[in-house]
Amino acid sequence: MTRDTQPMADTFDPARRSAIMRRVRSKDTSPEMKVRQAIHAAGFRYRLHRKDLPGNPDLVFPRHRCVLFVHGCFWHWHDCKRARMPATNRDYWTAKIERNVRRDHRIQDELKALGWLVCVIWECRLREGIAQAIIELEQRRATDDRPG
Repeated sequence: MTRDTQPMADTFDPARRSAIMRRVRSKDTSPEMKVRQAIHAAGFRYRLHRKDLPGNPDLVFPRHRCVLFVHGCFWHWHDCKRARMPATNRDYWTAKIERNVRRDHRIQDELKALGWLVCVIWECRLREGIAQAIIELEQRRATDDRPG
């Protein structure tokens, strides 16, 4: 990781940490649910986690050729205070997060090559990310609805 981070000691024993990590979800997370609710309230309809697209995007807007990922700051390594490298098992976590970041870039490149607009909303910036995604979708809708 290129960002200078301050390690933080693990306050849980290994069994408790393992139980906590098992409960970490990849779908239907709290940030994702907030995004889905706001996007739906704005009048946009979407599909969830389409397996036929690279990376199974969190929200897919087929009509607008747009996909949306809701990224957790730690797991996808955003440059914010939520992305702190754990103090224990540092080699494992560094490798894990670097793989995640490389995979994210590869998936985004694949989706763009297929003609999809890729939007990412970061956990720490939900409100701004949702607003920007709605603007992008409204622009896409305006160009999609033009008679042609």
